[in-house]
Amino acid sequence: MRVVFDTNIYISALVIPDSQGEKALIKALRTGDTIIISQDIIEETVRVLAQKFERNKEAISRTILYLRSIGEFVQPVEKVHVFEDTPDNRIVECALAGKGDAIVTGDKKFLDLREYKEIKIITLREYLMR
Repeated sequence: MRVVFDTNIYISALVIPDSQGEKALIKALRTGDTIIISQDIIEETVRVLAQKFERNKEAISRTILYLRSIGEFVQPVEKVHVFEDTPDNRIVECALAGKGDAIVTGDKKFLDLREYKEIKIITLREYLMR
């Protein structure tokens, strides 16, 4: 399965040991699922880590290297306007560029959509149970 994780899943995985987010990343890596990630997702993740969790420059640099190493890096070309929130649109763009099978999120706006251009939108729990 080719998956795009919402930024909040990365935040959870990187901030809370043994969190559901961390379990999802571990599952993807162990099962051979492909994690698709873009520069926009990485930038949003490190922005939140720096602002809300006060991560220093060295920790941020390690995080960037880690995120780039765990998945397939894509550079979306197509811009979409599915949601009002720009970072949410960047998640969809990443999934489109990487030919994703699913977006994994806890965001109600995404979950209400359920699917976009044949890309399933599933909860973290649904991903972990599959």
